[in-house]
Amino acid sequence: MSGPVLLDVTCREGEQRPGKSYTTDQKIAAVNALDTLGVEYIQVGFPIAGTQTASVCTGVDVEAKLTGIARSVPKDIEAAVEAGVDVIDVFAPTSERQRSELLGKDEEELHSLVGETVDRANETGLEVHFTAMDGFRTDIDVLSRLFGSIETEYLTIADTVGAKTPFEVSKFLDELPTSPRRLGVHFHDDLGVATANALTAISYGVEKVDVSVGGIGERAGNVPLEEFVVSAEMSDAVSSPALEHTNLIPRSNDVLDALDESVPPEKSVLGGDVFSHESGLHTAAMLDDPRTFEPFDPWGFGGTRRLYFGPQSGTGAARRLLERVGKEPKRGQVEALLGELHELDEPVPKDEALELARGV
Repeated sequence: MSGPVLLDVTCREGEQRPGKSYTTDQKIAAVNALDTLGVEYIQVGFPIAGTQTASVCTGVDVEAKLTGIARSVPKDIEAAVEAGVDVIDVFAPTSERQRSELLGKDEEELHSLVGETVDRANETGLEVHFTAMDGFRTDIDVLSRLFGSIETEYLTIADTVGAKTPFEVSKFLDELPTSPRRLGVHFHDDLGVATANALTAISYGVEKVDVSVGGIGERAGNVPLEEFVVSAEMSDAVSSPALEHTNLIPRSNDVLDALDESVPPEKSVLGGDVFSHESGLHTAAMLDDPRTFEPFDPWGFGGTRRLYFGPQSGTGAARRLLERVGKEPKRGQVEALLGELHELDEPVPKDEALELARGV
């Protein structure tokens, strides 16, 4: 079974945050890094909002398909065509609350509006997607009728306010009659379960997942690309996206650097501290078998493991260090090495610790 298709939304969702914007050159660099990684779709912007989307499209030469979002109005479709995107992603609010508040239309009027816009988008010859805003809070019968009335490459259900959990996602997809092979999902992380929601969706056969590097996006962010890929790769229940896995961490960091973004040091997969260890029990065991205290080998995704030794190091770590430099870890040598490690102002990496062991 082939893995899910990824649509990266970093360049657009990142700008949804208050006071945040990216230059054209920043987006071009990010798009190039994502393309090198092998992401199938990259959402570069909202064409009707200005000329930047067109500038990005003309500034790159990539294998990935570039997408632009469009409201269900004709002028947005024309703007997307003029911008030179490969994919028009039409969107409209479908839940009763958002439909009435944002559009002031009933279900029949919504169907008519979306149908006409999608037809117009299809006439352009470009690939067309449709995203149901607040789709996971939309009545299933309403959403099913809407999905059944339009022809697009993907029908994306958005958890626009990040209100769903894996249990609710499972129930929703189980009851929705639309073929999962036509579906995509777009989750926000307001409840901290966006990745879990995405994994649940692909376990039902959903074909496309919207992701962003580091989870960057409005409010609490979106499904983190790197988190989703590693989780899927480690799972026996779902297939992993067909990416260059050994480039995952380096290329993700290239995207963050291009956009002048950062993630907390404890951020899963990408954080600077997640593959760093100093605890005496941890480092002693990991010198023998790194997987003792790691869920996966960071090297498999382009990451680096760092073992530190210092004030927190214990007898076991000192013994292992002495053994590594070919010395028999006698009691006096172990105590001497521990004394040196505990006198350090800050922990040192393994290579420096080994040098201390050689000098004992």
